[in-house]
Amino acid sequence: MYTIPGHHHISMLTKNAQLNNHFYKKVLGLRRVKKTVNQDNPSMYHLFYGDLTGSAGTELSFFEMPRAGSTVRGTNAITGIGLLVPSFDSLVYWKNRFQLLDVLHGEMTTYAGRDALHFEDQEGLRMILLNNNGEDIPDNWSAWEDSEVRQKHRILGIGTVEITVQNLDRLAGTLKDVFGYAEVSRSDKEAIFQSVAGQSFGEIVIKQEDGPSEKPGKGSVHHLAIRVKDIDELRYWDEAVKKRGYHTSGIIDRYYFQSLYFRESNGILFEIATDGPGFTADSTVDELGKALDLPPFLEKQRAEIEANLVPLD
Repeated sequence: MYTIPGHHHISMLTKNAQLNNHFYKKVLGLRRVKKTVNQDNPSMYHLFYGDLTGSAGTELSFFEMPRAGSTVRGTNAITGIGLLVPSFDSLVYWKNRFQLLDVLHGEMTTYAGRDALHFEDQEGLRMILLNNNGEDIPDNWSAWEDSEVRQKHRILGIGTVEITVQNLDRLAGTLKDVFGYAEVSRSDKEAIFQSVAGQSFGEIVIKQEDGPSEKPGKGSVHHLAIRVKDIDELRYWDEAVKKRGYHTSGIIDRYYFQSLYFRESNGILFEIATDGPGFTADSTVDELGKALDLPPFLEKQRAEIEANLVPLD
């Protein structure tokens, strides 16, 4: 039986690509590994940030929606993104950096059993720096040497992801029964699941909360993508999700990876995505993220697409 080796990427909404670009490159020190467009609506940017090559498990992705309003927070939403840093000293470094750069942040605390520092970007996206404490990271993650951040404190990749729902048991059942996640802790209103034993790069915290569902806007999370190796595994999971009673999008070729989408019963949108071909499918490692890259089926529209986009350095 196949297993899930961790998170693949997380996709969010931003109102302003320029401000988003500055925050994730200059403040967080991530590499912009792909400047492209939403393949379903090429009038908007789709930006990816991550490690040297945008390895699966490091990718933060944003759709630019200039007309997006503010997020009205609520339940049935992805409500926190953990980002792993090497050590507790790294958290101290980041707290000082956030103070210097006027980034909204909290005090040192713990989260899912790890030292943690909560913070938000300029649009209210909720994130948590987590102390990886020297533990293993996936073999495919590779450091970007030109980061704005000191190498020993850089963000490694995605850690624990928090999902808040009205019905914890339903989402828990999907993670356990369909994808084989292990339940590692449980209380009345919270549970922690791991796809890889002991590792936060495949960890999901589910919180149960009553009340109205979140109304998405700038700074909200659109979906969580989880990793699979290749198209054969993706076909397997497509059938497994259907057997659970969920409708899937069917397999879609995103050029940089193949994927499918489904929405579980609380309304949380999941993507299942392959590791490859990756962002070097149409770019050298050195040139990643510099030019506007388009999948082949959009190339004939390049002039029109570029004319409708605000230039982004």
